[in-house]
Amino acid sequence: MQFGLVTAFYVVAAILFILALGGLSNQERAKQAIWYGIVGMALAVLATMFSGAGHFWLLIPMVAIGGAAGWYVASRVQMTQMPELVAGFHSLVGLAAVFIGLNAHLEAVRVARVLALAVFEGRLPGPLIGFAATLALKTPVELRIMRVEIFLGILIGAITFTGSIVAYLKLAGKTGSKPLILPNRHAINIGAGVVCLLLGITYFMGAGLWTTVLVALIAGFIGWHLIMAIGGADMPVVISMLNSYSGWAAAAIGFTLSNDLLIVTGALVGSSGAILSYIMCKAMNRNFVSVILGGWGGTTGPAMEIEGEMVPIDVDGVAAMLDDADSVIIVPGYGMAVAQAQQAVSELVKRLRAKNKEVRFGIHPVAGRLPGHMNVLLAEAKVPYDIVLEMDEINDDFPSTDVAIVIGSNDIVNPAAQEDPNSPIAGMPVLEVWKAKHVLVMKRGQGTGYSGIENPLFYKENARMFYGDAKKSLDALLPKLA
Repeated sequence: MQFGLVTAFYVVAAILFILALGGLSNQERAKQAIWYGIVGMALAVLATMFSGAGHFWLLIPMVAIGGAAGWYVASRVQMTQMPELVAGFHSLVGLAAVFIGLNAHLEAVRVARVLALAVFEGRLPGPLIGFAATLALKTPVELRIMRVEIFLGILIGAITFTGSIVAYLKLAGKTGSKPLILPNRHAINIGAGVVCLLLGITYFMGAGLWTTVLVALIAGFIGWHLIMAIGGADMPVVISMLNSYSGWAAAAIGFTLSNDLLIVTGALVGSSGAILSYIMCKAMNRNFVSVILGGWGGTTGPAMEIEGEMVPIDVDGVAAMLDDADSVIIVPGYGMAVAQAQQAVSELVKRLRAKNKEVRFGIHPVAGRLPGHMNVLLAEAKVPYDIVLEMDEINDDFPSTDVAIVIGSNDIVNPAAQEDPNSPIAGMPVLEVWKAKHVLVMKRGQGTGYSGIENPLFYKENARMFYGDAKKSLDALLPKLA
C-alpha cells in the first residue's frame, strides 16, 4: 500500500477515534460511538498491516490470535468484572511499550552494524524494510532523540504494566484493598525516580541495553509500589489514571516507530484519561498528586463517635414504605453490580412509575470501581436515560423526597464526609440521602464495605436496613408491589 494511502487511512481512523470519544459523553449516542471506534481501529490495523512492503502476511497469524483471545476474554467477562478487564488491558499496553522500546534499541544497533559493515566493505547495504529502513534514514541527532523516546516509552510502560496488574488484583479481590504503607514510601519513590532519570541520561549519552533493562525493572517497582499504596476507595481514580498512562505509553511508542496514528491515538487516550482523573479527584475532593502517591493515608484524629443502632426492616415494611411514597430517588453502588441486580432495579422502577410515583436515580461520579460504572449497568437494564441524574443535578432534591433507596453504596452516601473533620473522606462531595424523609439501605450485612470506613447513615433515625443480596431482596419485594 502506498504511503499516501496509508496516511489517508490513518487520518480517517483518527477522525473516527475523536468521534468515538465525543459520542461516549452521551448515553444515547454511546453505541454509535463505540462503532466509530471499532471501524477506526479496523482501518488502522489494516493500513498498518498492508504498509509492510509485502510482508503483511507475517502479521495475519498474530492479529488472528490476538483478536480471538480478545473476543474470548471479553465475551466471558461479566459486567461486574469490567474494571478488572480494563486494568488487564492497560497492563498489556504498558508491556507492549516496554517490549517495543527494547526491540527498537536492538534494531537500531543491528542497523548501525549493517551500515558500518557495508561502508567498510565499500558496498551498498542489503535491503532494509519497515522500521529498519526508517532507522537507516535517521540522522545522528534524530537517533539521539529516539533514545529519549525509547527511555520514556519503557519508563511509562513499565509503570503502567505493574500498576495495572496490582489494580487488577485489588479489583478482583485477589489481594487486600487496604493501602500498603511502607516506611519512608515517598523517599523510596523519589529515590527510584532519580535513579531512573540518571539511567536515562546515561542511556542518552550512549550506554547500552543494560540501562533500559534496569529502567524497566525499577519503573516496574515504582508502578507496583504506587498502586499498592492506594486504598480501594480510590480505585476509580486509579483506573482513569492508568488509562492516561497507557495513552502516553502508546504515544511514546508512536514517536519511536514514527507512526503518526499511534501518536494521535496515544495523545487522545492520555489526555482524556488525565481529564477524567481530574474529574474523579474533584468529585472526591482529593488532590490528584495525593492519590497517586498513596491514597487516603489516614485520619488526622479520632473518628466521630456514632450513636444509635441499625434498624432492620423486612420486605413487607419496605413495600408499605414505597406504597406510601410519592417520590423516590435510587442511589446505586458497587453492591448492585456484585449482585447483578440492575434488571431487578429496572423492574422496580417500572412498577413504581406505573403507580404514578416519581422515580429518579442519583449517580455519584465515583460510584463503583470504574468511571461511569453505574451508568453502564443501568443502560444495560434499559433504564430511561432522562431519569438518571448526576450528583450535582439531584442533590438539592433529597429534602423533598419521600424515600431514598441506597443499593450497595457506602462512601458516596456517607454523612461523615460533611460531619466528621477527622474522617478519611472529610470534604468529599456525597449524595445527601439522609435528608430524605426515609432512607432504605440495601446491604448484604453490617460490614464497612470495600474502603473499610464506617457510615453513620446506617444509624440515623430515618434509616432502615434491608439486609440481603440486592437481587434476591428485590425479587422478593417486586411481587408485593404488583
